[in-house]
Amino acid sequence: MAEFKNWDYHFYDVLGSTNDEAQKYCSVSSQRNIIRAKIQTSGRGRRGRQWISESGNLFFSLVFEFEIKNIGALVLISALSLAQTIEKFNSKADIKLKWPNDVLLNNKKVSGILLEKAKENYIIVGIGVNIVSAPQNNELIYQATSLKQNAINCTADDFLHNFITQFDKNLEQIERKTQLKDEWLKRAAGINKKITVKQETAEETGIFYGIDENMCLLLKKDDKIKKILVGDVFFTEE
Repeated sequence: MAEFKNWDYHFYDVLGSTNDEAQKYCSVSSQRNIIRAKIQTSGRGRRGRQWISESGNLFFSLVFEFEIKNIGALVLISALSLAQTIEKFNSKADIKLKWPNDVLLNNKKVSGILLEKAKENYIIVGIGVNIVSAPQNNELIYQATSLKQNAINCTADDFLHNFITQFDKNLEQIERKTQLKDEWLKRAAGINKKITVKQETAEETGIFYGIDENMCLLLKKDDKIKKILVGDVFFTEE
């Protein structure tokens, strides 16, 4: 069994969803828990979208106590840690962070994050990384890619160990929100460019001005700055 500092590790051959399984580990122990599956049969992403889980790729969830008031910072840390982990395997990789929580490699989606509130003070961070293959489906906003398709060769095990190390470092610095935000913005997709943000019942178009410390998107429109909490970003051709 793999070992991780400060984390208990639970590996399954098959699960419906690592996020669903993670619910069982709330309050089980004082340790933080990693729930990983070799294959997921009912993986999901944001807004109930399907996450196709092929063998050889990485699917896991982190479950631990966390103050809900800092949830925006946790979204930031999770995405940033993924980008930094990929950069460890290839420092020249073209990594972009697409608000709020997607990781793009050469403008194609390589990883996604799903945060869910669990019982009591627990948060679940579900993560999928395309290590060796890039499944396609009609629900994807972006084309998918894998690390292998971009000549970044690592195993799911290697990636997970490096990610947890980086995630822990960033989590320890959570109070340094400005510094973490700057690191995220250095990798932001579409910053200072025209974008459209589609929400459940409306859409807004303007200039992607940045993010605030709660991970709200700042959209500049008619010389005013509007904060957007949730939505899907589309890059607008001029």
